[in-house]
Amino acid sequence: MSRRGWVLFGAMCLIWGTPYLLIKVAVEEVTPATLVCARTLIGALLLLPFALRGGQLRGLLPYWRPLVLFSVVEVCAPYLMLGFAETRLSSSLTGLLLAGVPLVGAVLARWTGARERLGVRRLAGLLVGVAGVAALVGLDLGSIDALALGAIGVVVLGYAVGPVILARALSDLPQLGVVVAAFSLCALVYLPVGIAQAPTHWPTAKVTLSILLLAALCTSLAFVIFFKLIAEVGPPRATVITYVNPAVAIGLGVLILDEPFTLAIGVGFVLVLAGSVLATARNRAPAARPAEAVAPATADVRA
Repeated sequence: MSRRGWVLFGAMCLIWGTPYLLIKVAVEEVTPATLVCARTLIGALLLLPFALRGGQLRGLLPYWRPLVLFSVVEVCAPYLMLGFAETRLSSSLTGLLLAGVPLVGAVLARWTGARERLGVRRLAGLLVGVAGVAALVGLDLGSIDALALGAIGVVVLGYAVGPVILARALSDLPQLGVVVAAFSLCALVYLPVGIAQAPTHWPTAKVTLSILLLAALCTSLAFVIFFKLIAEVGPPRATVITYVNPAVAIGLGVLILDEPFTLAIGVGFVLVLAGSVLATARNRAPAARPAEAVAPATADVRA
């Protein structure tokens, strides 16, 4: 990759490894629904000028059904469940469990008509990844909340299904326009409950800063940088941030929040990431069509 590519790649690894820390801090004083409302509303407002200037909102209305479905699957449900899970789980464990998204994505790709065979290597990757999740859950069984684990399952499934919807129904639309529309719809959905559950007193400085950073850095600026990264290095290389984000999440959780680095996290980290790399490895084949190349790249448009 070029020097510019490496800079963009490093920035994205750091930016999308940070949300778990910020969410953990924010939900100490703000409910998950209020956090989702604030995050998506600020994110949409910050990205809206860029979308309007580029005319990227034109032509979206005829696609309102898949847009609504994408918003629910990729943003509304995962963001809420992620906030709920972090009221019960450490940020480092949450970030690591979400490293299983590529594993589910690999299975969905096969079920939804991908032309590439699953193959021995990918099948081995899926099994290794599942073993990693099992290690995480099994070795720390006494400290993992079942409801939180179920919420993470919803997030993983949503993050894996969202790119499929995008690739199949929205691939002809401007990416930034789709993102702004999704954030705007999510903010409108959560606005009533977000206001109703808002704290009676203004949150502390650290929580306020966490929400602002989550919205401005991890939700708005991240998309601008991510699109530039895709343009610079291509979708396949851009997806490698999936394998680095958990390491950043674990490091920040341990160093800043003083979260424990357990045996389960150590074993699970190695197995889940190794499984993800194997399960998503590309077979030698002709280059994918543009619509097919969307799914891998957008599999990481979240956090």
